[in-house]
Amino acid sequence: MSARGGRASSAPWSRLKPANLDPLEALGLPSKGDNRLLDHKAQERYHTKIVERYMAFCTDAGRGDELLRRLARMDISQNDGVIVDANIDISGQRDLATLIMAMRKLREGIVASNRVDNFSIQAYIFCIRLSILVKQMESYHPAILHLLKKMHTAHPLAKTELNEFVGYLVLDLACRQNDLAQAYSVRLEWGLQDAKVDAVLRALAHDNYFLFWKVKRSVDGYKAKLMEFAEEGIRRQTLKCLGRGYLSIDKPTLEKYTSTTWTLLTKDYGVGWQLEGSKVIIRKPKTR
Repeated sequence: MSARGGRASSAPWSRLKPANLDPLEALGLPSKGDNRLLDHKAQERYHTKIVERYMAFCTDAGRGDELLRRLARMDISQNDGVIVDANIDISGQRDLATLIMAMRKLREGIVASNRVDNFSIQAYIFCIRLSILVKQMESYHPAILHLLKKMHTAHPLAKTELNEFVGYLVLDLACRQNDLAQAYSVRLEWGLQDAKVDAVLRALAHDNYFLFWKVKRSVDGYKAKLMEFAEEGIRRQTLKCLGRGYLSIDKPTLEKYTSTTWTLLTKDYGVGWQLEGSKVIIRKPKTR
């Protein structure tokens, strides 16, 4: 009891421990006035923490196919970057949302400090690849442009890296932005030599759904993710072609050509064809 006014001592308040703050959330966005990530050493330490968090996320997922499944089910809001998928555990949602925001902070710090060197390029490469896996075009698209148009001109990328990221830009233009003319223009401008990217462009230009799905099954996870943006259009075009040219088709063949199940075709695409056993009746011949 204090001698002054009989009040209890306030000493216990001084023993309260501060809340544990996530190191990736401790730093703010440079665009919002937090300048700590303009320091090169701070950028490198922060990048190490980002990679460690991502590796922990991968370890928790276990097998590679499980990791891709988790990333595929993440839905990142275009407005605030919050991941909302009730089927993913809350900690997984929070970890990936934190990673996406942390990568944005790091990119802003690198740009604001005018840094172009091996570290900054590798940091950008990491950010682009992860952003593609979660299909967050707000992150990967401007990052690819900065990597190619700003960083590469000052600190040239290796030929394999240049081909990789020009390929991503071409696929984004063709598959997400539906701009084949610009995709071909960028391919020509950068002298891209990638047979699989060329095959995707041909498939989209000629509505060749068979080639599109064949290529998608053969490319790496990053290219496959970018190709997903064109899937719905290809699938609908496939259904139109089959509807005009066939009276019936085997159900397994239909599912192969559309790369989805009969159930989803009827549910999500409004297919009104009739299923008789293993055969799908598209339309019946006109009686004379």
